[in-house]
Amino acid sequence: MSIYVNQSGYPVNSQKIAVSTAPCSFQVVRCEDHRCAYDGVSTAKGFDASSGDDTYHIDFSELKEPGTYYILSGKGEKSPSFTVDTNPYEKLKKDLMKAFYFQRCGVALTEEYAGAYTHAACHTTPAIFLEDYQNKTENPKTFDMTGGWHDAGDYGRYSTAAAVALGHLLYAYELFPENLQDHLNIPESGNGMPDILNECLYELRWLLKMQAPDGGVYHKLTAFSHAPFLMPEDDHDPFLIYPVSSMAVADFAAIMCVASRVYAPFDASFAANAKEAACKSFEWLLANPYVGFHNPAGSNTGEYGDDCDKDERLWAAAEMLRTCDKYEKEALAMLKENAGPEVSKTDFGWVDVSAFATLSILTDAATKVPAELTELFRTALFEGADKLVSVANESGYLLAMEPEDFVWGSNMVVCNRSMLLALAAMLSEGEKDEIYNETALSHLHYLMGRNALGISYVTGNGENAYKNPHNRPTATDDIDLPMPGWVSGGPFKYFCDEAALNLLEKGTPAMKCYVDDVGSYSTNEITIYWNSPAVFMCAYFESVNK
Repeated sequence: MSIYVNQSGYPVNSQKIAVSTAPCSFQVVRCEDHRCAYDGVSTAKGFDASSGDDTYHIDFSELKEPGTYYILSGKGEKSPSFTVDTNPYEKLKKDLMKAFYFQRCGVALTEEYAGAYTHAACHTTPAIFLEDYQNKTENPKTFDMTGGWHDAGDYGRYSTAAAVALGHLLYAYELFPENLQDHLNIPESGNGMPDILNECLYELRWLLKMQAPDGGVYHKLTAFSHAPFLMPEDDHDPFLIYPVSSMAVADFAAIMCVASRVYAPFDASFAANAKEAACKSFEWLLANPYVGFHNPAGSNTGEYGDDCDKDERLWAAAEMLRTCDKYEKEALAMLKENAGPEVSKTDFGWVDVSAFATLSILTDAATKVPAELTELFRTALFEGADKLVSVANESGYLLAMEPEDFVWGSNMVVCNRSMLLALAAMLSEGEKDEIYNETALSHLHYLMGRNALGISYVTGNGENAYKNPHNRPTATDDIDLPMPGWVSGGPFKYFCDEAALNLLEKGTPAMKCYVDDVGSYSTNEITIYWNSPAVFMCAYFESVNK
């Protein structure tokens, strides 16, 4: 049998459940002196379809004494250690936030801020348009596109991915500013602005460079093909500016609205520039229909393709209505046009950003959205949250994931669903607050080790944290352990890379379709928008547990 716990820990006043794969008596033992602090007997939960496990719950919710513990079964099985504390996720939150610094492009990461994970400035050569590269144009026009964060385990930068990650982070700051004041030891620390905003500003300033003169926004900035595994400063392939997409334009307009509000108290000039840029891109949206994006033949960098921009326009409209009085009539019309039943209103991912509109509207005390339309979003939120609670209640791991939900980047789905449940808890005025909270927290428990593999999916956090992310610097920097704080993509039911195909058998249950191998890009890559919702989660749970 195995015992699975959240390896970061459990809040003092929360439900505390570990999962075992066989019935057992148990003791919760203090690490300090090995005395038994609580004992009991597991209860049968039943078969879990996503993992293929028979599951049993070890409930020690009555244990409220802060400390570090492990669980010992009557059969001698020992769990990883964990803490019980008022705020057990402080280190986790800081590591998740600091990880963005390690993705900075265009500057050297020095020992003062990066510790052992240093590298020289990278990707500083001016970029050219894709068309000029394909046509082998002599003396093409060049552009300074330096800055921003490497998106993932590769060195590309993508407008939609950037906007989504920034959305998780900046909305978290708007809602829980007191919990995002951490000192991150980055070059801007101590300048009077919270470090999380300093870090986001590094990405925002790059994103502004992706706006075309007419308000369009270029879909991505990458080489024509992914670089081999080498350090970023050794990647000298030309970086290319790919064409505009309407998804990128709408996401850009939305996040620049958010930025204009968040940064106004700290940098009025930047806030004004962000608002002006948002307005210019919104005008582009008003004048242009859907413009999709597909990689040209031979290019294999991230595509971030999307055959619908209604959810992106919904988010842009919600934010323009909230932020820019000048476009109130047009923004309300766009909001109504894209608020139909074909748009979910409950997803915080990059394909479907509609939940950002829901969050923006329902947390704005001065919303200009008509009451009947506001109620549409509220209904969608609570219906979505109730569905997630129902799925989680049937899961042996208390996780709102069906087997088919273990897609590429399944941990993003886990985190985004926790965000939706957290939003429902914040806005619920009835007896479901605690249910939503506990279900949201169950998703963090899963991420941190209460899962069918007993793995913490965040580097450097937890006794059994994964160690081999698909990430070029990690693979080539000659340092044994990876940078702390990176969320793995997690189990993928249809694993497709060579490492996973060699190590996993066909028919492996969805929750177990994962390998901790640097070559497993389909189960073990990192990316900025898998970290960002985890930051939101930690800030929220710190707020709840104070």
